[in-house]
This record gives sequence, C-alpha cells and structure tokens, in this order.
Amino acid sequence: MVRPKKERVVGVATSLSYFKPGGIPLRQLEETLLTVDELEALRLCDLEQLSHEEAGRRMNVSRATMGRIVREAHRKVADALVHAKALRVEGGNYRVMEEMRLFVCTDCGKRWEEPYGTGRPAGCPGCESDRFHRVWKEEAEPPEPE
Repeated sequence: MVRPKKERVVGVATSLSYFKPGGIPLRQLEETLLTVDELEALRLCDLEQLSHEEAGRRMNVSRATMGRIVREAHRKVADALVHAKALRVEGGNYRVMEEMRLFVCTDCGKRWEEPYGTGRPAGCPGCESDRFHRVWKEEAEPPEPE
C-alpha cells in the first residue's frame, strides 16, 4: 500500500494558468503540466535562492522530497522551453499558507501582522525591540471564558 502524499504548503497562490511561446495560438501548442507545488518549489529554490532544506521546511516536506520536486519541475520547464510547449500551471496536493504572519513583542506585548514573503521584521513597530516572535493565528486568539 502506497503512503499518501503529504499536503505541500505554498506561500503564494498564483493566478497564472498558462505560460506559452509568443506568436503561436494556444490551441496549436502541446502543453506540459507544472503543478502549483512544483511552481512554489521553483520560486523558493531558484528565485528566493533558499536551500532545499529551508524550502522543504516552508513547504512542509523533507529536504530529499524538495530535491525531487525541484528536479521534476526543472525537467518540465526545460521540456516546455526546448520543445516550444505551453506550460500549464494547475493541480497538485497543496494548501495556501496564510497571507499574513502575526508577531508578538516580548518586551511591550504589541501584536502586529506582516505580509508573507517579506522576511523577518527589523523590530517591533511599538518599541523597536528585536525581542519578538511569530505566533499562529490560533495561538493569538484570546481564550474562551469558562
């Protein structure tokens, strides 16, 4: 029995559905399918230049799995470029990460949000302290009264 694939976490939902050579109608082109998680792996490893280990952590997969995803994505993109095929981006086993990240300052208690993909903030906007940490939305909600 094959183990089910883990859901991969992607940081940016894309509205891109096709990328094709110019001057040729889409209906005349063969296409190569690139899944959304493969596109995310290319974004993290090639565009943001993260290691496979760090990119894997962000996508909730192992370093080895990230390497396999990137290798397959490179093969598909190369096939589309070399053979003048349309690249269709669709499908895969993924979920989109929250658009905003929530931080809490240890010194002053201020809570604030930062967009995903902007890197670690320089300091707390309230007191400029560098003693802050990220919390998940579920942790940030005040507890229900008993």
